Amino acid sequence: MSVILNTATKSNLLPALMLRLFHGWKAALNALSLLAAVTFLAAPTLADSGLTGDADAGANKAGTCAACHGMDGNSVNPQWPSLAGQNAPYIAATLQAFKDGTRSDVLMGAQAAGLSEQDMADLAAYFAAQTPARRTADPVLAEAGGRLYRGGDMETEISACIACHGPTGRGNAPAAYPALAGQHAAYSVKQLNDYKSGTRKSDGDSQIMRNITARLSQDEIEAVAAYMQGLH
Repeated sequence: MSVILNTATKSNLLPALMLRLFHGWKAALNALSLLAAVTFLAAPTLADSGLTGDADAGANKAGTCAACHGMDGNSVNPQWPSLAGQNAPYIAATLQAFKDGTRSDVLMGAQAAGLSEQDMADLAAYFAAQTPARRTADPVLAEAGGRLYRGGDMETEISACIACHGPTGRGNAPAAYPALAGQHAAYSVKQLNDYKSGTRKSDGDSQIMRNITARLSQDEIEAVAAYMQGLH
């Protein structure tokens, strides 16, 4: 479904959508689908510029990235994210966020500062084309994490991750929602905590991730991160 809304309509619609999330599973999915469309249209990405990424060119530019993320996009250090198979629009949008300060990190801010939009598109195309490594989930945590990922928690008004990130954790490329499958649990825990504390604000005006993580306990954060690490 495609929707074109003016700014006033968007600002009025978002709070209503968030309220609808907790009135049943189908309503939650419908609300998040519409929210994804509204958020994507409200926040331009590199895709709007008409640039096409060249994976071969990206391979020649990825040498510096390889030091932390691996040449094939599969990082060894669990504190650094794997990029292999990540949605290209999300990678490009993330690099732009580091460059313009929307997202803050000393190392990534410095690396993104010198990148052109074409560089970002090329790097995104390259890493998206790589094969992500399969990882396993901590069985002690994964059962509870799986329930939260798939169904959320109606009692505490936590919406299900599956609505935006998909049943297998592959994300939503057109909306620049990231793939989470196989991502290091340690990295995911840090990002969820950064959203919870407000340190990370790259979810834009919707504040969808900040609103969701505000309701998550530390145990729930660690459980859902463990589950996502084992998704494939």
